[in-house]
Amino acid sequence: MAALSVSDVLPAALAAIRAASPLEVAGVVTGVACVWLAARNSILNFPIGILNGGLYLVVFWQSRLYSDAGLQLAFVALLVYGWARWLHGGAGAEAAPLPITRTPGPVAGWLAAAGLLYAAGAGFLFAEHTNAALPYWDSSTTAISLAAQLLLSRRHLENWLLWIGVDVAYVGMYWHRELYLTSGLYVVFLGLAAYGYWQWRRELAAAATAGTH
Repeated sequence: MAALSVSDVLPAALAAIRAASPLEVAGVVTGVACVWLAARNSILNFPIGILNGGLYLVVFWQSRLYSDAGLQLAFVALLVYGWARWLHGGAGAEAAPLPITRTPGPVAGWLAAAGLLYAAGAGFLFAEHTNAALPYWDSSTTAISLAAQLLLSRRHLENWLLWIGVDVAYVGMYWHRELYLTSGLYVVFLGLAAYGYWQWRRELAAAATAGTH
């Protein structure tokens, strides 16, 4: 297949927008806003993220990406949890905000184990008992996304590394399912995740420096 030339990019993007459903367009807009706010360390990412989860629940169900559809319900639960944690999850005073920290080793270990179990188990069930498209790929990206969202909700820096990895996989998966606008969205998410990692590392380093004075 010949590569797209620069002159082909804009027409292809416009065609993707025209082909997208209104729900997918709304999901793209709220998705970009949510990730940008999270990268900027803003608590407003949570209400925008809850709206985004509801929109993509419908979009993914219609595309027979059932694991990703179910993922949106889990995301909404984690977003509610994260909203409360960011407000009142810090040590010390009751209303202390949650600081950015690194992921403890035991947390990383049990998340990896749970993710592998989910990806294998859900992938098998979807492959054998549904008409799911890309069941193992879909279940694996779901497992990584859940782990990343949990780490974000607990304000652990490494959530952005997981998002970077899974965003690459999502770009290919959504393109394959002809969700071209959503595939392009995940290219944007990939850049935002890299920015979020840089921004949070800078804030963590600044907090560590301030703590030594």
